[in-house]
Amino acid sequence: MSSFDHKTALTAIPHKPGVYQYWDADGKLMYIGKAKDLRNRVGSYFNSDNRQFNGKTRVLVSKIRKITFTIVDTEIDAWLLENSLIKKHQPKFNINLKDDKTYPWIIVKNENYPRIYWTRKVIRDGSTYFGPYGSIGMMHTILDLIKETYPLRTCNLPLNDKNIAEGKFKVCLEFQIGNCKGPCQAYQTESDYDKNIAEIKEILNGKIGNVIRDVKGIIKSASEELNFELAHQYSRRLQVLEKYQSKSTVVNSAITNVDVVSIASDERYAFVNYLKVMNGTIIQTQTIEVKKQLDESDDEILTLALLDFRTKFNSTSREIIVPFEPFLEDESLRFTVPKLGEKKKLLELSQKNVLFFKKEKLNQYEKLNPDLRTDRILTTMQKDLRLTQLPKHIECFDNSNFQGKYPVSAIVVFKDAKPSKKDYRHFNVKTVEGPNDFATMEEAVFRRYRRMLEEDQPLPQLIIIDGGKGQLSSAVKSLKLLGIESRVTIIGIAKRLEELFYPGDSYPLYLDKKSETLKVIQQLRDEAHRFGITFHRKKRDQGTLKTELEQIPAIGKNTADKLLMHFKSVKKIKEATEEQLSEVLNKKQVLTLLEYFNPRAE
Repeated sequence: MSSFDHKTALTAIPHKPGVYQYWDADGKLMYIGKAKDLRNRVGSYFNSDNRQFNGKTRVLVSKIRKITFTIVDTEIDAWLLENSLIKKHQPKFNINLKDDKTYPWIIVKNENYPRIYWTRKVIRDGSTYFGPYGSIGMMHTILDLIKETYPLRTCNLPLNDKNIAEGKFKVCLEFQIGNCKGPCQAYQTESDYDKNIAEIKEILNGKIGNVIRDVKGIIKSASEELNFELAHQYSRRLQVLEKYQSKSTVVNSAITNVDVVSIASDERYAFVNYLKVMNGTIIQTQTIEVKKQLDESDDEILTLALLDFRTKFNSTSREIIVPFEPFLEDESLRFTVPKLGEKKKLLELSQKNVLFFKKEKLNQYEKLNPDLRTDRILTTMQKDLRLTQLPKHIECFDNSNFQGKYPVSAIVVFKDAKPSKKDYRHFNVKTVEGPNDFATMEEAVFRRYRRMLEEDQPLPQLIIIDGGKGQLSSAVKSLKLLGIESRVTIIGIAKRLEELFYPGDSYPLYLDKKSETLKVIQQLRDEAHRFGITFHRKKRDQGTLKTELEQIPAIGKNTADKLLMHFKSVKKIKEATEEQLSEVLNKKQVLTLLEYFNPRAE
């Protein structure tokens, strides 16, 4: 087994479909493989029991010094990308793939009344090619469905207006059995035929919704007519169709020679992914990391990295697919920012890889230095919430009551984006009677920050109120009474839609549902609710227990308090002996209590 630290390498590899590459100590590419689950597949090579491998595989594993990978959308895409990369690089441990006719395509022939059939040979004659297809069965299913839905000619007759007008052709058996509408004898017009071809191209472009609806209609009709064999046949086709992908983002004959580049960055690092596409096939893919020195912009870094990639991989592509138009003046280059179609999917594939690479790298750095994660989260929160300073100290308020009884307020404190439980506080509401959330919030906020001011404690940078505009206004009222409304930022979060409200702003702020800022705010809110409800239940239970004890003759409010303070629960009071009860009660009260909980049978 090699000295390569495969365990650390595996932590950066996702459970996603893709292609992995093994490199040796000299930086030479040794092997390219595909996987439905990259981490599981790569991890299998480093199994402690390597006797399952042949000698060549054990040699390969012993030489591994670096693992790179590219994630894709599907297992079929992984198969296609692996195939194209092996042909390009021909690593020593891979089977040498010399046959260029690997992929089957569906062709719409460039001719009058176009034929549609499958081929392995792509000829640049103006015909339209769709694919490639990783599954022959899937491709034939599509062709069969097209044939049954759209009657098309299969002959290779030279159909043109002159030949048809002169009656040179006769309809064949395909017309007689309904597989063709007979354009050879003008039984079908060219415009009608071309309309069908246009619809078929839409299907082959992946827009198969109409076909799926037709198949479902056939299944329904067949079932109603008790033709279960036909219904079963089309049900199987429906299953294939619903999983079907008409073309790959990895290989497409319409894209001949382009570069694709995308970027993801933060305050300190930038990550750039590059794809080199030749003759419709990705032949190079790499992601690099750039450490910022002078707060360089994404445009600057993208341009520098692109030029470096083109030099490194000897790219002569004149078209470059990018996420934004860079400020690079070069008349020999054409930058494309795609909105739809195949080029857009290539850009999305590049962006998916660069974002994953960025996430994994930053996670590695943050594990080594946890302060980096804290700084990043606080900086993100400051930016998202439009704060004037880092929210290193955050406090969140929540109210709880039960039908207006036992009202309490809770405050939780986060420091450096983590709970500081020693600073959590409860408030028993003193000045509010009945269910009044606004007044309860006003009292809690006032008491909290009056005490902090009296004790000269540092105020938080951010206060969060669990509630909408009403609770927020009540909290702001208390801050104004204390004269500190300009020294802290306060916001409210409404539960239903996760809306954030600022004082005096009638429009809420909506954060991305996946943003770390919202996650921290939700964690604060949930923690405040948990902490508050726990205290509220305890107080409510104590109130209920006291009420039960006070029903016993000779046991008043003060005595009930003493019993609960001493025994902690009614259950323990019920189980207490006469001697134990005598520690709290007089003899008459002890006898009364014993009789109440253990009445004599009549």
